[in-house]
Amino acid sequence: MAKLRTVLAGLAATALLLTGCTGDADDDIAVAERWDFHSRPDLAPPKVEIDSAAFPTDDGDLSTLLAPKGQTKTDEKSWVGGLILDAAGDPLWIREGGDALWDLRVQEYRGEPVLTWWEGLAETPHTAGEVVILDASYQEIARVGMGGELPQDTSDLHETTITDDDTMFLLSYVKTQTDLSSVGGGADGWVWEGIVQEVDIATGEPLFEWHSLDAVPVDQSEAELKDGEGTKDEPFDYIHLNSVDEDDDGESLLVSARNTHAIYQLDRKTAELNWVLGGKASDFEMGQGATFAWQHDARRRSDGTLTLFDNHAAPRLGDTRGLRLDVDEKKKRAEVVTEYPAPDDRSSGSQGNLQELDNGNVVVGWGSEPYVSEFTKDGKLLTDLTFVGGSNYRAYRSDWHARPVAPPTATKSEPQPDVTRIHMSWNGATEVESWRVLSGDDDDHLSENTVVERTGFETAADITPNGSKIIVEALDDDGKTLASARVAPRVH
Repeated sequence: MAKLRTVLAGLAATALLLTGCTGDADDDIAVAERWDFHSRPDLAPPKVEIDSAAFPTDDGDLSTLLAPKGQTKTDEKSWVGGLILDAAGDPLWIREGGDALWDLRVQEYRGEPVLTWWEGLAETPHTAGEVVILDASYQEIARVGMGGELPQDTSDLHETTITDDDTMFLLSYVKTQTDLSSVGGGADGWVWEGIVQEVDIATGEPLFEWHSLDAVPVDQSEAELKDGEGTKDEPFDYIHLNSVDEDDDGESLLVSARNTHAIYQLDRKTAELNWVLGGKASDFEMGQGATFAWQHDARRRSDGTLTLFDNHAAPRLGDTRGLRLDVDEKKKRAEVVTEYPAPDDRSSGSQGNLQELDNGNVVVGWGSEPYVSEFTKDGKLLTDLTFVGGSNYRAYRSDWHARPVAPPTATKSEPQPDVTRIHMSWNGATEVESWRVLSGDDDDHLSENTVVERTGFETAADITPNGSKIIVEALDDDGKTLASARVAPRVH
Protein backbone atom coordinates (compact mmCIF):
# COMPACT_ATOMS: atom_id res chain seq x y z
CA MET A 1 0.00 0.00 0.00
CA ALA A 2 1.43 3.31 -1.07
CA LYS A 3 2.06 5.67 1.78
CA LEU A 4 2.46 9.45 2.03
CA ARG A 5 4.45 10.54 5.01
CA THR A 6 6.56 13.31 6.40
CA VAL A 7 10.27 12.74 6.49
CA LEU A 8 10.34 12.03 10.22
CA ALA A 9 13.31 10.60 12.05
CA GLY A 10 11.19 9.54 15.01
CA LEU A 11 9.33 11.14 17.85
CA ALA A 12 12.50 12.39 19.50
CA ALA A 13 13.52 14.23 16.34
CA THR A 14 10.06 15.76 16.05
CA ALA A 15 10.17 16.96 19.63
CA LEU A 16 13.59 18.53 19.10
CA LEU A 17 12.46 20.27 15.96
CA LEU A 18 9.19 21.63 17.26
CA THR A 19 10.65 23.00 20.47
CA GLY A 20 13.42 24.68 18.52
CA CYS A 21 16.08 22.73 20.41
CA THR A 22 19.21 22.46 18.35
CA GLY A 23 22.74 21.35 18.85
CA ASP A 24 25.59 20.05 16.75
CA ALA A 25 24.24 16.49 16.80
CA ASP A 26 20.72 17.54 15.96
CA ASP A 27 21.25 20.09 13.18
CA ASP A 28 20.87 17.45 10.45
CA ILE A 29 17.64 16.20 12.01
CA ALA A 30 16.16 19.69 12.10
CA VAL A 31 17.05 20.32 8.46
CA ALA A 32 15.48 16.99 7.46
CA GLU A 33 12.23 17.92 9.21
CA ARG A 34 11.66 21.30 7.57
CA TRP A 35 12.53 23.02 4.35
CA ASP A 36 15.46 25.44 4.36
CA PHE A 37 15.41 27.73 1.34
CA HIS A 38 18.37 29.90 0.40
CA SER A 39 16.20 32.27 -1.61
CA ARG A 40 13.46 32.47 1.04
CA PRO A 41 15.05 31.99 4.47
CA ASP A 42 11.89 33.43 6.01
CA LEU A 43 9.95 30.30 5.01
CA ALA A 44 10.47 26.97 6.76
CA PRO A 45 7.40 24.76 6.23
CA PRO A 46 7.31 21.06 7.14
CA LYS A 47 8.45 18.54 4.56
CA VAL A 48 5.78 16.22 3.23
CA GLU A 49 6.82 13.28 1.10
CA ILE A 50 4.20 12.16 -1.43
CA ASP A 51 4.24 8.98 -3.44
CA SER A 52 2.48 10.33 -6.53
CA ALA A 53 2.46 6.84 -8.07
CA ALA A 54 -0.39 6.07 -5.69
CA PHE A 55 -2.70 8.48 -7.52
CA PRO A 56 -4.65 7.47 -10.63
CA THR A 57 -3.43 9.09 -13.86
CA ASP A 58 -6.41 11.46 -13.88
CA ASP A 59 -5.74 12.47 -10.29
CA GLY A 60 -1.98 12.89 -10.00
CA ASP A 61 -1.60 16.56 -11.01
CA LEU A 62 -3.86 17.91 -8.30
CA SER A 63 -2.39 20.10 -5.58
CA THR A 64 -2.81 19.35 -1.88
CA LEU A 65 -4.01 22.23 0.31
CA LEU A 66 -3.27 22.27 4.04
CA ALA A 67 -3.40 24.89 6.77
CA PRO A 68 -1.55 23.38 9.76
CA LYS A 69 -1.93 25.06 13.14
CA GLY A 70 -1.57 24.37 16.82
CA GLN A 71 -3.87 22.15 18.82
CA THR A 72 -4.56 24.88 21.36
CA LYS A 73 -4.31 28.64 21.69
CA THR A 74 -1.03 28.28 23.60
CA ASP A 75 0.56 25.70 21.26
CA GLU A 76 3.83 27.29 20.16
CA LYS A 77 5.39 24.08 18.84
CA SER A 78 3.39 23.40 15.69
CA TRP A 79 4.11 25.08 12.39
CA VAL A 80 1.32 27.50 11.53
CA GLY A 81 0.47 28.64 8.02
CA GLY A 82 -0.94 27.74 4.62
CA LEU A 83 0.50 25.24 2.15
CA ILE A 84 -0.22 24.31 -1.43
CA LEU A 85 1.83 21.25 -2.40
CA ASP A 86 2.40 19.72 -5.82
CA ALA A 87 2.00 16.01 -6.56
CA ALA A 88 5.56 15.35 -5.35
CA GLY A 89 5.00 17.10 -2.02
CA ASP A 90 7.08 20.16 -2.91
CA PRO A 91 5.59 23.49 -1.87
CA LEU A 92 4.01 25.63 -4.57
CA TRP A 93 2.76 28.31 -2.18
CA ILE A 94 3.69 29.00 1.42
CA ARG A 95 2.04 31.46 3.76
CA GLU A 96 3.89 31.63 7.04
CA GLY A 97 3.33 33.95 9.97
CA GLY A 98 0.25 35.76 11.19
CA ASP A 99 -3.01 34.18 12.26
CA ALA A 100 -3.89 30.58 11.49
CA LEU A 101 -5.91 29.92 8.35
CA TRP A 102 -9.11 27.86 8.40
CA ASP A 103 -10.64 26.05 5.44
CA LEU A 104 -7.94 26.92 2.90
CA ARG A 105 -9.28 25.78 -0.47
CA VAL A 106 -9.79 26.44 -4.17
CA GLN A 107 -13.25 27.60 -5.19
CA GLU A 108 -14.85 29.48 -8.09
CA TYR A 109 -16.16 33.04 -8.01
CA ARG A 110 -17.55 34.91 -11.01
CA GLY A 111 -16.47 32.04 -13.23
CA GLU A 112 -12.81 32.18 -12.16
CA PRO A 113 -10.81 30.03 -9.74
CA VAL A 114 -10.04 31.69 -6.42
CA LEU A 115 -8.24 30.81 -3.21
CA THR A 116 -10.23 31.27 -0.01
CA TRP A 117 -9.79 30.93 3.72
CA TRP A 118 -11.26 32.18 7.00
CA GLU A 119 -9.18 34.30 9.38
CA GLY A 120 -9.90 36.02 12.65
CA LEU A 121 -10.39 35.29 16.34
CA ALA A 122 -10.63 31.52 16.58
CA GLU A 123 -11.65 30.74 20.15
CA THR A 124 -14.48 28.33 19.41
CA PRO A 125 -17.36 28.88 19.87
CA HIS A 126 -16.56 32.56 20.26
CA THR A 127 -15.17 33.07 16.78
CA ALA A 128 -15.15 36.36 14.92
CA GLY A 129 -13.65 36.93 11.50
CA GLU A 130 -14.09 37.07 7.74
CA VAL A 131 -13.49 34.95 4.67
CA VAL A 132 -10.68 36.17 2.41
CA ILE A 133 -10.90 35.66 -1.37
CA LEU A 134 -7.75 35.88 -3.54
CA ASP A 135 -7.54 35.72 -7.31
CA ALA A 136 -5.03 33.61 -9.25
CA SER A 137 -2.36 36.27 -8.75
CA TYR A 138 -2.85 36.12 -4.96
CA GLN A 139 -4.44 39.57 -4.88
CA GLU A 140 -7.25 40.02 -2.39
CA ILE A 141 -10.49 40.72 -4.26
CA ALA A 142 -13.06 40.40 -1.48
CA ARG A 143 -13.69 39.86 2.21
CA VAL A 144 -16.96 38.24 3.16
CA GLY A 145 -18.75 38.19 6.48
CA MET A 146 -22.17 38.15 8.07
CA GLY A 147 -24.87 40.51 6.83
CA GLY A 148 -28.06 42.13 8.01
CA GLU A 149 -28.12 42.93 11.72
CA LEU A 150 -24.94 40.94 12.40
CA PRO A 151 -21.57 42.70 12.14
CA GLN A 152 -19.56 41.51 9.14
CA ASP A 153 -16.62 40.34 11.25
CA THR A 154 -18.73 37.93 13.34
CA SER A 155 -18.66 35.07 10.85
CA ASP A 156 -17.58 31.72 12.24
CA LEU A 157 -14.58 29.74 10.98
CA HIS A 158 -16.47 26.54 10.12
CA GLU A 159 -17.97 27.37 6.71
CA THR A 160 -16.83 29.31 3.63
CA THR A 161 -18.57 27.60 0.68
CA ILE A 162 -19.18 29.66 -2.46
CA THR A 163 -22.22 28.69 -4.55
CA ASP A 164 -22.73 28.78 -8.32
CA ASP A 165 -24.75 31.97 -7.76
CA ASP A 166 -21.72 33.78 -6.28
CA THR A 167 -23.16 33.65 -2.79
CA MET A 168 -21.44 32.22 0.28
CA PHE A 169 -22.75 30.07 3.11
CA LEU A 170 -21.68 31.41 6.50
CA LEU A 171 -22.21 30.58 10.16
CA SER A 172 -22.19 32.64 13.32
CA TYR A 173 -22.61 31.96 17.04
CA VAL A 174 -24.56 34.58 18.98
CA LYS A 175 -25.12 34.82 22.74
CA THR A 176 -28.84 34.31 23.30
CA GLN A 177 -30.90 34.07 26.49
CA THR A 178 -33.12 30.99 26.78
CA ASP A 179 -34.58 28.54 29.31
CA LEU A 180 -32.01 25.88 30.26
CA SER A 181 -34.04 24.14 32.97
CA SER A 182 -34.58 21.09 30.69
CA VAL A 183 -30.82 20.42 30.74
CA GLY A 184 -30.21 21.26 34.39
CA GLY A 185 -29.59 24.98 33.99
CA GLY A 186 -31.45 28.12 34.89
CA ALA A 187 -34.67 29.39 33.38
CA ASP A 188 -32.82 32.59 32.49
CA GLY A 189 -29.79 30.82 31.00
CA TRP A 190 -27.66 31.67 27.99
CA VAL A 191 -26.56 29.67 24.95
CA TRP A 192 -24.47 30.13 21.85
CA GLU A 193 -27.22 30.11 19.23
CA GLY A 194 -26.20 28.96 15.77
CA ILE A 195 -27.10 31.21 12.84
CA VAL A 196 -26.90 30.25 9.16
CA GLN A 197 -26.73 32.86 6.41
CA GLU A 198 -26.38 32.78 2.65
CA VAL A 199 -24.72 36.09 1.74
CA ASP A 200 -24.36 37.77 -1.64
CA ILE A 201 -20.59 38.20 -1.94
CA ALA A 202 -20.72 41.38 -4.02
CA THR A 203 -23.24 43.28 -1.86
CA GLY A 204 -22.88 41.62 1.53
CA GLU A 205 -26.65 41.23 1.77
CA PRO A 206 -28.03 38.09 3.42
CA LEU A 207 -30.39 36.16 1.15
CA PHE A 208 -31.19 33.48 3.73
CA GLU A 209 -31.08 33.37 7.53
CA TRP A 210 -31.92 30.64 10.05
CA HIS A 211 -31.68 30.68 13.84
CA SER A 212 -31.22 27.33 15.55
CA LEU A 213 -33.44 28.03 18.59
CA ASP A 214 -36.41 28.49 16.25
CA ALA A 215 -36.33 24.76 15.46
CA VAL A 216 -33.86 22.94 17.72
CA PRO A 217 -34.51 23.12 21.49
CA VAL A 218 -31.64 22.86 23.93
CA ASP A 219 -32.73 19.46 25.28
CA GLN A 220 -31.72 17.90 21.94
CA SER A 221 -28.08 18.63 22.72
CA GLU A 222 -25.71 15.72 23.25
CA ALA A 223 -23.26 18.05 25.03
CA GLU A 224 -23.20 18.15 28.81
CA LEU A 225 -23.99 21.42 30.58
CA LYS A 226 -20.94 21.84 32.78
CA ASP A 227 -20.62 23.70 36.05
CA GLY A 228 -20.42 27.41 35.39
CA GLU A 229 -21.89 27.16 31.88
CA GLY A 230 -25.18 28.64 30.81
CA THR A 231 -24.40 32.18 31.92
CA LYS A 232 -23.98 35.31 29.84
CA ASP A 233 -20.23 35.19 30.46
CA GLU A 234 -20.04 31.50 29.52
CA PRO A 235 -22.98 30.47 27.34
CA PHE A 236 -23.81 26.80 26.73
CA ASP A 237 -22.59 25.63 23.31
CA TYR A 238 -25.65 23.48 22.79
CA ILE A 239 -25.64 22.97 19.00
CA HIS A 240 -22.28 23.96 17.42
CA LEU A 241 -23.14 24.25 13.72
CA ASN A 242 -20.15 23.37 11.52
CA SER A 243 -21.14 23.01 7.86
CA VAL A 244 -23.71 24.27 5.35
CA ASP A 245 -24.22 22.93 1.84
CA GLU A 246 -26.77 23.16 -0.93
CA ASP A 247 -28.87 20.01 -1.26
CA ASP A 248 -29.29 18.38 -4.66
CA ASP A 249 -32.79 19.80 -5.20
CA GLY A 250 -31.41 23.35 -5.09
CA GLU A 251 -34.32 24.31 -2.87
CA SER A 252 -32.96 23.23 0.49
CA LEU A 253 -29.80 23.34 2.58
CA LEU A 254 -28.00 20.71 4.65
CA VAL A 255 -26.64 21.92 7.97
CA SER A 256 -24.44 19.84 10.28
CA ALA A 257 -24.49 20.36 14.04
CA ARG A 258 -21.75 18.72 16.05
CA ASN A 259 -23.30 18.96 19.52
CA THR A 260 -26.68 17.49 18.57
CA HIS A 261 -25.16 14.69 16.42
CA ALA A 262 -27.59 15.75 13.71
CA ILE A 263 -27.91 17.00 10.14
CA TYR A 264 -30.79 19.33 9.32
CA GLN A 265 -32.46 19.93 5.97
CA LEU A 266 -33.79 23.49 5.74
CA ASP A 267 -36.15 24.98 3.17
CA ARG A 268 -34.10 27.59 1.33
CA LYS A 269 -37.06 29.95 0.81
CA THR A 270 -38.93 29.74 4.09
CA ALA A 271 -36.08 28.67 6.45
CA GLU A 272 -38.42 25.99 7.80
CA LEU A 273 -36.97 22.72 9.09
CA ASN A 274 -37.81 19.86 6.69
CA TRP A 275 -36.19 16.92 8.50
CA VAL A 276 -33.56 15.84 11.00
CA LEU A 277 -31.04 13.05 10.39
CA GLY A 278 -29.40 11.63 13.52
CA GLY A 279 -29.44 12.75 17.12
CA LYS A 280 -32.27 12.67 19.63
CA ALA A 281 -34.95 13.96 17.25
CA SER A 282 -34.08 12.00 14.11
CA ASP A 283 -36.83 11.58 11.52
CA PHE A 284 -34.92 8.61 10.13
CA GLU A 285 -34.33 5.10 11.34
CA MET A 286 -30.57 4.60 11.42
CA GLY A 287 -29.42 1.31 9.88
CA GLN A 288 -26.59 -0.82 11.22
CA GLY A 289 -23.47 1.30 11.63
CA ALA A 290 -25.16 4.46 10.31
CA THR A 291 -25.24 6.35 13.61
CA PHE A 292 -22.69 9.18 13.75
CA ALA A 293 -21.50 11.48 16.53
CA TRP A 294 -19.72 14.86 16.87
CA GLN A 295 -19.59 14.94 13.04
CA HIS A 296 -18.45 17.57 10.52
CA ASP A 297 -18.80 18.43 6.82
CA ALA A 298 -22.14 16.97 5.67
CA ARG A 299 -22.47 17.10 1.85
CA ARG A 300 -24.86 15.72 -0.74
CA ARG A 301 -23.06 13.98 -3.61
CA SER A 302 -23.95 13.65 -7.29
CA ASP A 303 -25.03 10.02 -6.85
CA GLY A 304 -27.56 11.08 -4.20
CA THR A 305 -25.60 9.79 -1.23
CA LEU A 306 -24.72 11.97 1.75
CA THR A 307 -21.14 12.07 3.03
CA LEU A 308 -19.72 13.36 6.29
CA PHE A 309 -16.70 13.16 8.56
CA ASP A 310 -17.79 11.14 11.56
CA ASN A 311 -15.51 12.17 14.44
CA HIS A 312 -17.25 9.90 16.98
CA ALA A 313 -14.87 11.41 19.54
CA ALA A 314 -14.52 14.00 22.33
CA PRO A 315 -15.76 12.10 24.18
CA ARG A 316 -14.92 9.04 22.14
CA LEU A 317 -17.98 6.97 21.29
CA GLY A 318 -16.49 4.90 18.47
CA ASP A 319 -13.97 5.01 15.63
CA THR A 320 -13.39 8.16 13.59
CA ARG A 321 -14.17 7.58 9.91
CA GLY A 322 -15.35 9.07 6.67
CA LEU A 323 -18.91 7.96 6.01
CA ARG A 324 -21.19 7.69 2.98
CA LEU A 325 -24.90 7.18 3.67
CA ASP A 326 -27.92 6.35 1.58
CA VAL A 327 -30.66 8.57 3.01
CA ASP A 328 -34.07 7.39 1.83
CA GLU A 329 -36.41 10.33 2.42
CA LYS A 330 -39.53 8.33 1.53
CA LYS A 331 -38.85 5.33 3.74
CA LYS A 332 -37.17 7.56 6.33
CA ARG A 333 -34.20 5.23 6.72
CA ALA A 334 -30.43 5.81 6.50
CA GLU A 335 -28.03 3.00 5.55
CA VAL A 336 -24.24 2.84 5.33
CA VAL A 337 -22.99 2.71 1.75
CA THR A 338 -19.24 3.03 2.40
CA GLU A 339 -16.96 3.64 5.35
CA TYR A 340 -13.54 5.26 5.04
CA PRO A 341 -11.74 4.12 8.20
CA ALA A 342 -8.46 5.36 9.58
CA PRO A 343 -5.48 3.10 8.77
CA ASP A 344 -4.64 3.05 12.48
CA ASP A 345 -6.33 3.78 15.80
CA ARG A 346 -6.75 7.45 14.88
CA SER A 347 -9.38 9.30 16.88
CA SER A 348 -10.14 12.86 15.81
CA GLY A 349 -11.71 14.90 18.58
CA SER A 350 -12.46 17.94 16.42
CA GLN A 351 -12.51 19.31 12.86
CA GLY A 352 -12.16 17.14 9.73
CA ASN A 353 -13.73 16.78 6.29
CA LEU A 354 -14.47 14.48 3.38
CA GLN A 355 -13.92 15.70 -0.20
CA GLU A 356 -15.07 13.80 -3.28
CA LEU A 357 -12.86 14.20 -6.37
CA ASP A 358 -14.10 14.23 -9.97
CA ASN A 359 -12.88 10.66 -10.52
CA GLY A 360 -14.84 9.42 -7.48
CA ASN A 361 -11.91 9.16 -5.09
CA VAL A 362 -12.41 10.46 -1.58
CA VAL A 363 -10.01 12.70 0.35
CA VAL A 364 -10.34 12.60 4.14
CA GLY A 365 -8.78 15.29 6.31
CA TRP A 366 -8.49 14.00 9.88
CA GLY A 367 -8.95 17.34 11.63
CA SER A 368 -7.28 17.41 15.02
CA GLU A 369 -5.01 14.56 13.90
CA PRO A 370 -2.34 15.75 11.40
CA TYR A 371 -3.15 13.31 8.60
CA VAL A 372 -4.73 13.30 5.14
CA SER A 373 -5.88 10.12 3.37
CA GLU A 374 -7.15 9.32 -0.10
CA PHE A 375 -9.47 6.39 -0.78
CA THR A 376 -11.17 4.96 -3.81
CA LYS A 377 -14.91 5.58 -3.81
CA ASP A 378 -15.54 2.07 -2.53
CA GLY A 379 -13.22 2.54 0.46
CA LYS A 380 -9.79 1.21 -0.56
CA LEU A 381 -7.00 3.25 1.05
CA LEU A 382 -4.60 4.63 -1.56
CA THR A 383 -2.46 7.08 0.37
CA ASP A 384 -1.98 8.51 3.85
CA LEU A 385 0.17 11.54 4.67
CA THR A 386 1.11 13.32 7.86
CA PHE A 387 2.74 16.68 8.52
CA VAL A 388 4.40 18.65 11.29
CA GLY A 389 1.53 20.52 12.86
CA GLY A 390 -1.01 20.10 15.59
CA SER A 391 -4.15 20.05 13.47
CA ASN A 392 -5.71 21.01 10.15
CA TYR A 393 -9.37 21.98 9.87
CA ARG A 394 -10.06 20.66 6.35
CA ALA A 395 -7.80 19.17 3.67
CA TYR A 396 -8.33 19.29 -0.08
CA ARG A 397 -6.78 18.13 -3.35
CA SER A 398 -7.60 20.59 -6.12
CA ASP A 399 -6.55 21.92 -9.50
CA TRP A 400 -4.81 25.29 -8.98
CA HIS A 401 -2.97 27.47 -11.49
CA ALA A 402 -1.55 30.79 -10.39
CA ARG A 403 0.92 33.51 -11.35
CA PRO A 404 1.76 35.86 -8.44
CA VAL A 405 2.04 39.61 -8.81
CA ALA A 406 5.03 39.47 -6.47
CA PRO A 407 8.24 38.72 -8.42
CA PRO A 408 10.55 35.71 -8.02
CA THR A 409 13.39 35.76 -5.50
CA ALA A 410 16.99 34.77 -6.19
CA THR A 411 20.16 34.74 -4.15
CA LYS A 412 23.81 33.93 -4.81
CA SER A 413 26.65 32.40 -2.87
CA GLU A 414 30.17 31.21 -3.66
CA PRO A 415 30.59 27.60 -2.48
CA GLN A 416 34.06 27.46 -4.08
CA PRO A 417 36.42 29.73 -6.05
CA ASP A 418 35.17 30.68 -9.55
CA VAL A 419 31.72 29.16 -8.89
CA THR A 420 28.66 31.24 -8.15
CA ARG A 421 25.63 29.28 -7.02
CA ILE A 422 22.22 30.77 -7.76
CA HIS A 423 19.09 29.74 -5.86
CA MET A 424 15.76 30.73 -7.43
CA SER A 425 12.14 30.50 -6.25
CA TRP A 426 8.78 32.09 -6.95
CA ASN A 427 6.33 31.58 -4.12
CA GLY A 428 2.90 30.66 -5.46
CA ALA A 429 3.80 30.24 -9.12
CA THR A 430 2.49 27.02 -10.62
CA GLU A 431 3.48 27.32 -14.29
CA VAL A 432 7.27 27.51 -13.99
CA GLU A 433 9.01 24.70 -15.92
CA SER A 434 12.57 26.04 -16.01
CA TRP A 435 14.85 28.92 -15.05
CA ARG A 436 17.23 30.97 -17.22
CA VAL A 437 20.26 32.68 -15.66
CA LEU A 438 21.83 35.67 -17.42
CA SER A 439 24.73 37.87 -16.38
CA GLY A 440 26.78 40.81 -17.60
CA ASP A 441 28.29 44.15 -16.75
CA ASP A 442 24.97 46.00 -17.04
CA ASP A 443 21.36 45.49 -18.12
CA ASP A 444 22.17 46.15 -21.77
CA HIS A 445 24.92 43.56 -21.94
CA LEU A 446 23.50 40.38 -20.44
CA SER A 447 24.20 36.96 -21.90
CA GLU A 448 22.79 33.57 -21.03
CA ASN A 449 24.72 31.41 -18.62
CA THR A 450 22.38 28.44 -18.39
CA VAL A 451 18.80 27.17 -18.47
CA VAL A 452 17.92 24.61 -15.79
CA GLU A 453 14.78 22.59 -15.18
CA ARG A 454 12.70 23.56 -12.15
CA THR A 455 13.42 21.06 -9.40
CA GLY A 456 10.88 22.07 -6.75
CA PHE A 457 10.05 25.19 -4.79
CA GLU A 458 13.69 26.25 -5.06
CA THR A 459 16.05 25.51 -7.96
CA ALA A 460 19.85 25.87 -7.93
CA ALA A 461 22.33 26.54 -10.74
CA ASP A 462 26.12 26.94 -10.70
CA ILE A 463 27.56 29.54 -13.08
CA THR A 464 30.63 31.59 -13.81
CA PRO A 465 29.21 35.12 -14.14
CA ASN A 466 29.91 37.25 -17.20
CA GLY A 467 29.72 40.38 -15.08
CA SER A 468 28.52 41.83 -11.81
CA LYS A 469 24.80 41.83 -12.67
CA ILE A 470 22.91 38.55 -12.61
CA ILE A 471 19.27 38.11 -13.64
CA VAL A 472 17.04 35.04 -13.43
CA GLU A 473 13.96 34.43 -15.56
CA ALA A 474 11.13 32.02 -14.80
CA LEU A 475 10.08 30.20 -17.99
CA ASP A 476 6.90 28.31 -18.86
CA ASP A 477 6.77 25.03 -20.81
CA ASP A 478 7.09 26.95 -24.11
CA GLY A 479 10.21 28.77 -22.91
CA LYS A 480 8.32 32.05 -22.54
CA THR A 481 9.49 34.38 -19.78
CA LEU A 482 6.88 34.69 -17.04
CA ALA A 483 8.82 36.99 -14.70
CA SER A 484 12.38 37.96 -13.80
CA ALA A 485 14.37 39.03 -10.76
CA ARG A 486 17.77 40.41 -9.87
CA VAL A 487 20.01 38.12 -7.86
CA ALA A 488 21.03 39.36 -4.43
CA PRO A 489 23.64 37.98 -2.02
CA ARG A 490 22.23 35.37 0.33
CA VAL A 491 21.34 36.70 3.77
CA HIS A 492 22.43 34.22 6.42
